[in-house]
Amino acid sequence: MRDGTKAQLIHIDVDRRLGHEWDEWDGKPLPNGGSYDTPESTFYRWSALALATGFVLVAALVLLLAPRLAMLHPNLPVLSWRALVALFALTVVWWIGLVIAGTTGRVIWPPLLSERGGFLWLMRWTSLFARRFGRRDWVENAAVKVYNAIALARVRQIRQGELLLLVPRCLSRETLDGVLHLAGRYDVPVFVATRGQLARRVIRERRPRAVVAVACERDMVTGLHDVAGKVPVLGLTMTLPAGPCKDAGLDLGQLERYVQAFVG
Repeated sequence: MRDGTKAQLIHIDVDRRLGHEWDEWDGKPLPNGGSYDTPESTFYRWSALALATGFVLVAALVLLLAPRLAMLHPNLPVLSWRALVALFALTVVWWIGLVIAGTTGRVIWPPLLSERGGFLWLMRWTSLFARRFGRRDWVENAAVKVYNAIALARVRQIRQGELLLLVPRCLSRETLDGVLHLAGRYDVPVFVATRGQLARRVIRERRPRAVVAVACERDMVTGLHDVAGKVPVLGLTMTLPAGPCKDAGLDLGQLERYVQAFVG
């Protein structure tokens, strides 16, 4: 670790416009000064409600199709209901395993069923569900915290040159200077996306063994869905005191803890 040194800063243009998730913003101040800090329990409640709603919709569909299924074979409606009940039971067990991992750090399911697969799907579905009730950002903040808790349980130490730090262009100058000084101490390069979705391109070109990413809740959920299945990621959300895509801030102490989790 080096003192008094700034990290290398690299700008790369990419395919998805930064901030497109905020196109509907009306220019008014964001709630709570742009901070959506929410406990992990918020995600557990909303994800359970989102899953239950999904199964209710599927059950309604099976009910509507039952007469047509019976025309194909008299046993098909019964078999469909049994399959739905079995799937519901397995989903409940899987969800409970995620809650245990997120609250205790004891991972039960393999990566593809949790932070590198199944959990990413649940996070996106819950986000879409919460959007209907105007609670998207708070739920996504909690979802990222749960994701990190599960991902941290499987973090392995790597060399400094194998870690990438991805940050958005909307950080305030003071915050960006803090990030660069922090990354310089650990000799970790910092990549800034100037137009949007950079993660897949950077990972393809640099082949890192791990990533620490900074973004607002909306871009973080999208980015994790794109990247976390390919490489271990820890995500840090920001505060938006001046609104989205401008002068964002972050917890540098938490960022350093995430960097240390990978490079010590």
